[in-house]
Amino acid sequence: MTSILWADDEIDLLKPHILFLEDKGYSVTPVTSGSEALDELAENEFDLVFLDENMPGISGLDTLTQIKRIRPQLPVIMITKSEEEHIMDEALGGKISDYLIKPVNPNQILLSVKKHTEAKRLVSEKSTFSYQQQFRDISMQLSDRLDAEEWIELYRKLVYWDLELANTNDDNIHEIFRSQKSEANQLFCRFYERNYIDWVNGKIEKPLMSSTVVRERLFPLLDEDRPTFMIVIDNFRYDQWKYIQSLVEQYLRVDRDDIYYSIIPTTTQFARNTMFAGLMPSEIESKYPKYWVNEDEEGFKNQYEAELMGENLKRHGYNIKMSYNKVLNAQHGKRLVDSLPNLMHNKLNIIIYNFIDMLSHARTDSNIVRELAEDERAYRSVTLSWMEYSPLLEVIKFLAEHDANVVITTDHGSVRIDNPVRVKGDRDISVNLRYKQGRLLDYNPKQVFEVREPKKIFLPKRYVTSPYIFARAGDFFAYPNNYNQYVQYYMNTFQHGGISLEEILIPFITLRKKN
Repeated sequence: MTSILWADDEIDLLKPHILFLEDKGYSVTPVTSGSEALDELAENEFDLVFLDENMPGISGLDTLTQIKRIRPQLPVIMITKSEEEHIMDEALGGKISDYLIKPVNPNQILLSVKKHTEAKRLVSEKSTFSYQQQFRDISMQLSDRLDAEEWIELYRKLVYWDLELANTNDDNIHEIFRSQKSEANQLFCRFYERNYIDWVNGKIEKPLMSSTVVRERLFPLLDEDRPTFMIVIDNFRYDQWKYIQSLVEQYLRVDRDDIYYSIIPTTTQFARNTMFAGLMPSEIESKYPKYWVNEDEEGFKNQYEAELMGENLKRHGYNIKMSYNKVLNAQHGKRLVDSLPNLMHNKLNIIIYNFIDMLSHARTDSNIVRELAEDERAYRSVTLSWMEYSPLLEVIKFLAEHDANVVITTDHGSVRIDNPVRVKGDRDISVNLRYKQGRLLDYNPKQVFEVREPKKIFLPKRYVTSPYIFARAGDFFAYPNNYNQYVQYYMNTFQHGGISLEEILIPFITLRKKN
């Protein structure tokens, strides 16, 4: 039963309101002063407090201050006779949940109680009911033969419901959604595998992809009379974007919300180099060999991103001033913020943020970080917390005050892995959990997406016989040696490199200054 504490020096006049609430199933404890209210709070638990602003002795505002000191999360609704602005400012500054102007009627009181004690439950119930209605429609869509754009729209729906149901306490509906999303992932993998080779070879019309997104979405912005800032958040999923969108929209207006298809492997070495170069990996290796570092070679695999973007710009006739900045820690981020006025003189500024990628690796290696981001919901929440306090938000605030095009995008996403698939190989086999390349790979072809000839998907070939295999949905590759220990270590971590909705369908968001 919801319990309410009501403090008012004229509490006897409010007896009809109290009886009305009790008749609706609420428990109400009436007191006549701020000191009595504080005494009650010291002895008992309450779900809500009604607090008269003008009481003798300890005033309502002073009582509010003391309540928030001992119970900061307790909803307090201020009731006042005065409509003076300074009273409202003081009350709101004291973190009241709401305020009502006397005289109040019983229905006002009831609505306020429901709003602050039952809103979460009511929203949860409505979300659950709405998803149950949508479940059948989504299932019917999954039974159709969807094209590339239809898969994007279906994924938008799944992300929407993932976020809507996140605060629902109904375990059954969570299980139903997980099952439907898992089915969608399996079907998407089949769709991607069925079409990918034809896409990259130009045999059928391909969707917006890593190799074309810069040309088709970024370059048109460079024709406008304002600088463009391309913010690349490594390993950034579409659901993470939707989770932080409201924060970003406090400062910038979303002009275009695109989703594009990553190439495989969905790793930075392949996908981001391809995005910047506008070329597939083997094309980069052939055309710009000094800018491509193979997996078995020493050196950072993405150390020539700025050069690849520069070559891409030249090929398309853009002779412009460009900056490239990679933010690896908070100090780098702060220095970048200080340099923003100078960057406004460039036509294109590329800024790379590696936090989310570092988070996914730290979550694998650290039990503490695993607990902080134990599931999809927590993973998104950590992303939002980082965004709220990161130098990136300072960049966005600065750009909101200036006339600039802003792009937020990524090179690939990540997926939570939960199903080990056995694979064997020699010591030269690639180490990624979601894709493997090597000479002596031993695996079950039915459990992987197998590409025996890397040139078919424009990937460099390390050896004469060197196929690629890719994990699907939540699968990951595990070696027979120390199998149980290996599986336990990586189970339920976020990884990338393979094929899944979360890794492949990724955001390319265009933002502008608000009018």
